[in-house]
Amino acid sequence: MSAEDLEKYETEMELKLYREYRDVVGLFTYVIETERRFYLTNDYEMQVHSVHGEVFFEVSMADAWVWDMYRPARFVKKVRVLTFKDVNIEELNKSDLELPGS
Repeated sequence: MSAEDLEKYETEMELKLYREYRDVVGLFTYVIETERRFYLTNDYEMQVHSVHGEVFFEVSMADAWVWDMYRPARFVKKVRVLTFKDVNIEELNKSDLELPGS
């Protein structure tokens, strides 16, 4: 497989992933972004832990969708993320998801 073939494959996978995201985003209430992944979910719990002066975050989600083009199944029943990095949680505004002219 040439570098050009690999790049074409990755571009096609990213487009397929974006289309899937566009199809499912309306099913979810929250977007959760960590340094490694991007999730859609309707239910989450976040806890902040401090151990020996170090702070880390624990985010648990149920019935989530994960943005990862290398994952064969993007719907996951349970997710638990532990991170020392920032966690961004946004509540989706359903009116933002509507296409103009709909």
